Amino acid sequence: MSERLVIAADHGGVELKKELVEGLKDLKLGVDDLGTYTPEACDYPDFAHQVAKGILAGKYDRGILICGTGVGMAITANRYRGIRAVNCSDPFSARYSRQHNNANVLTLGGRVVGFGLAWEIVNVWLSTAFSGDARHIRRVGKIEIA
Repeated sequence: MSERLVIAADHGGVELKKELVEGLKDLKLGVDDLGTYTPEACDYPDFAHQVAKGILAGKYDRGILICGTGVGMAITANRYRGIRAVNCSDPFSARYSRQHNNANVLTLGGRVVGFGLAWEIVNVWLSTAFSGDARHIRRVGKIEIA
C-alpha cells in the first residue's frame, strides 16, 4: 500500500503548494490537496488543524504544510499529541527529522525557500525512513508528554 499524503497552505504558501502538488503528481504520488487555492488572505491555523486531525484519524500517513515562513504551521500542528511537525529550510534537517525524530508533518516557508530547494527538501523528507533505532524510539517517546 502506498503512503497517504496530504498537503495544505495558506495564502503565503499557495504558489509553492501548487508547484509541489504538480511535482508529486508527476511522480505518481497520491496527495490530497486541502487548499487554499487562491492568494486571498486566510488563516494558517485552519489548514494546520485539518492536516493534523487527518493524520491522527488515520486518514493520512504524513502531511506537508506551507505558510509564509512555515513557523506558524509548525507551531499549530505541534499542538496535537502525536504530531511531530518540523519546519525545514534545508535537506539535511529534512533527512534527520525523519531518521531521528520520525517527523510526520513537514512545514515549509513559501516566502523562504524557492521551488527548487523546496522540491529537494520534500524529496529527501519523503524518501527517508525513521531509523527505528532504540535510542531514537526512546527519544521520540519522551516527546509525547501529558
